[in-house]
Amino acid sequence: MRNTHSWAKGAFAAAFFAVSALSAAQVAAAEAKLPATLAWSAYDVGSGGYNQSVGIGNALKQKYNVSLRVLPGKNDVSRNLPLKNGQVQFSANGVGGAYLAQEGLFDFGSQQWGPQPVRSLMMNTSDQLLTILAAKDSGIKTVADVKGKRVAWVIGSPSLNQNITAILAFANLTWKDVEKVEFGGFGAAMDGIVNNQVDVAFSSSVSGKAYAIEKSPRGLVYPVISHKDKEGWKRLNAHAPFFYPFMGTDGAGLSKAKPAESSTYPYPILMTYASQKADLVYNMTKAMVDSFDLYKASAPGNSGWAVDRQNFAWVIPFHDGAIKYWKETGHWKPEHQKHNDMLIKRQQVLAKAWAGMNKSSDVDAKAFATAWEKAREEALAKAGY
Repeated sequence: MRNTHSWAKGAFAAAFFAVSALSAAQVAAAEAKLPATLAWSAYDVGSGGYNQSVGIGNALKQKYNVSLRVLPGKNDVSRNLPLKNGQVQFSANGVGGAYLAQEGLFDFGSQQWGPQPVRSLMMNTSDQLLTILAAKDSGIKTVADVKGKRVAWVIGSPSLNQNITAILAFANLTWKDVEKVEFGGFGAAMDGIVNNQVDVAFSSSVSGKAYAIEKSPRGLVYPVISHKDKEGWKRLNAHAPFFYPFMGTDGAGLSKAKPAESSTYPYPILMTYASQKADLVYNMTKAMVDSFDLYKASAPGNSGWAVDRQNFAWVIPFHDGAIKYWKETGHWKPEHQKHNDMLIKRQQVLAKAWAGMNKSSDVDAKAFATAWEKAREEALAKAGY
């Protein structure tokens, strides 16, 4: 009886895994079904996110005859607005349009916005840096050297500005220690380095603008953010918990033989809102994976979209449609679901706190921001976050 029972258990297990393998194979074999035209928002023309989106669009056209329209935005708000209004289905976004939007922070804490129900499909975790870069002729070698230099502030882009705030904090610096120079968009800020209007800006190392700075007479340098400075990293992460130490090897002036000791985080994040149809999200995720070989070399940093580079427990939740795909392909684990559920509950706590705010037009904007900051912190603390 014991032998028969063991044999039965083994046969059942073999059958189960065979069916599981068959299901995964069927998922892989089935063709993604997408509308004839898709629209994404991304950063400015020339940014890493824009260039990668164009490469992905070419692959979608080749494999599925789908036309991808990429709508460039100068800042976080201009990338999220068409997504919120339904003008685009997805966004190749950064931490501003994703994490800060979820949290209702900075520009997303204004009366017109509030915490957003953002959802991820997948993200790019490449060998690029996301950090401050500087003109080589400025003499800057470390973050501490940024003191007294001209630093770009992009209007309406809290992610870029907050990221610089965090990196300055690494060296115990603030915006009071530098000369703030305002620009209307990411591209203008990067061009400002070439045109000698500013010395420092925030970017990905694979941005087309970073390559332009490298080739300009001013040259390019990535100020060192020492990985050994644990206290500096505590200060940095207190402002921006999504950063982590990284040796960058992909991008302007970088290679495996010539890495830079700095910082990074996933970028771009392919995201949407919770209200987006699950079937479309499922098929978009599948198409991204199935067409990877067609776009992985089409733009700097595109290798970071690979399946084995996905982070299923980051700072914003995944969409149900994406979860369905990742489950079917065997990548989504119980611990990922637990983390995702926690993030969705966090969004619900923030949404409830926001609903209790007085958002009438006669409320002073500065007073409203102060009141929201207090209400937000109290709500999160009460919920155990």
